[in-house]
Amino acid sequence: MSKRLKLYYIDDDYVEYLREFDDRVPYNKKGTRPFVGVVYEYNGFNYFAPLASPKTKHLKISTKALDVFKIDDGKLGIVNLNNMIPTPSECLTEVISSINDIQYKILLNNQIAFLNSYKDELYAKTKKFQNQYRKGYLDDKVKSRSCNFLLLEEKCLEYNKAEVGN
Repeated sequence: MSKRLKLYYIDDDYVEYLREFDDRVPYNKKGTRPFVGVVYEYNGFNYFAPLASPKTKHLKISTKALDVFKIDDGKLGIVNLNNMIPTPSECLTEVISSINDIQYKILLNNQIAFLNSYKDELYAKTKKFQNQYRKGYLDDKVKSRSCNFLLLEEKCLEYNKAEVGN
């Protein structure tokens, strides 16, 4: 049985490093609510997949949308599969214990509880998305809003080597 998913923050410096090579890597929101995401393993890398807080538009997204995983049909937000990035473990910090805003903490707890209940579906969709991306099967619209996973994996390895050297 696979381990339980947890929510993480991702290091600002690492995100900025990746943005030098791929402008589709989203900015890490500085301040009170930086990116929060789940981490899974794919192709030998830890992939950080950012969550989005609930918005009305999430309710209308088709469950067939390949680059999004809806959390409780969008009522609790989404996981942006198109924006996932390979990330060294050292650049991740577990989230829940550091949250002081009670409403936000409740949302995050509800999101991770749902994701753990449906993690097999999340993993399956993530794997399908990655496979279709790598085989060149994504339509242009989806591909244009997706990170360049292959390039980012190379840059993740380079970052790891540079960090080890310091």
